[in-house]
Amino acid sequence: MANDPATAQYEVSIARYGTRVGRRSEVYLNHALYHEPDDDIRMDYFVWLVRGEGVEIVVDTGYSIAGGENRGRTLLMNPPELFASLGVHPENAPLVLITHAHYDHIGNLAHFGESPIVIARKELEFWSSRHAQRVQFHHSVEDVELAELFAAVDAGRVTAFDERIEIAPGIEMIEIGGHTPGQSVVRVPTAAGVVLLASDAIHYYEEYEKDMPFSSVAELVAMYEGFDRIRAMLEAGEVDHLVAGHDPATLERFRAIGRSDSDLVVTIGEPAMVNR
Repeated sequence: MANDPATAQYEVSIARYGTRVGRRSEVYLNHALYHEPDDDIRMDYFVWLVRGEGVEIVVDTGYSIAGGENRGRTLLMNPPELFASLGVHPENAPLVLITHAHYDHIGNLAHFGESPIVIARKELEFWSSRHAQRVQFHHSVEDVELAELFAAVDAGRVTAFDERIEIAPGIEMIEIGGHTPGQSVVRVPTAAGVVLLASDAIHYYEEYEKDMPFSSVAELVAMYEGFDRIRAMLEAGEVDHLVAGHDPATLERFRAIGRSDSDLVVTIGEPAMVNR
C-alpha cells in the first residue's frame, strides 16, 4: 500500500556540486591529539533528493555562487542547474528539508521560493539568537540566506519540529545536534535498504569510525552522542546505508548498488538496481 510506512520505498539521489582541498588540522577538532600527519584532505559538497510514492523531497539546497566564492570553494555545477538536470523544478514546489542552516545547506533557498520547508526548531531558535553573530558561528552562514529562511517562516512556509518528525510514510527527519544545535539527519527506506542521509552529523566516514569530531561544533558532547546514535542505528539494523555529508568517497561507495548517469550523481534504491 503506497501510504503504508512498512512497505513504502523511495529512491535517493546523492548529487555532488562542489569541492575544495584543505588540511586535516582544519577539518578535525584538536587534530594534534590524534598524532596523525597533517595531510591534505578533500571535502566534497552534496545535495540530496528523495523521490517515490508520489513525493519529491529536496534535502538541503547547497551553497550559492556568492557563498562559495566568499570561501574559495570550487563549484562543479550550480545547484539550481543540478536540480534541473535531475528534473526538479521550483514551480512544482518540492518539499525542502533543511538539515541545518550553514551556507552550504541553505544557499539556494530562494530558488525554491514556493516550497514548504522543514527544519528543527532548535536550529531556527539558535540562528535568531544573540549567539548567531559570534565569530565561531557566524563564519558558517550568509546573512542574506538566513534572512531568506526567516522570510519563509514569516510567510508560513516553514514547519519547525522537535526531536523527530515523519515527513512521508517511512521517511523520518531526526534531530541530532552537535555540529549545530538543530543538526538533523534523514532516514529513508529504499529497495536497497534503509538510507541515512547524515548530512553534517557525519562529515567523513572516518569521523565516526575513529571518533574524531569535526572542527566546527556547537556542542561537543552532543556531537559524540550523535556518533553513538548513528552507530546504534547501524548495529540494530535500523539503517543499512550511511551517507556522509562531505566525504569524497561517498559516490564510489554507492555506485555498486545505484545508477550513475553522470560523475556527479548516484541514485540508489531502484528495484531494478537491487536485482541486477
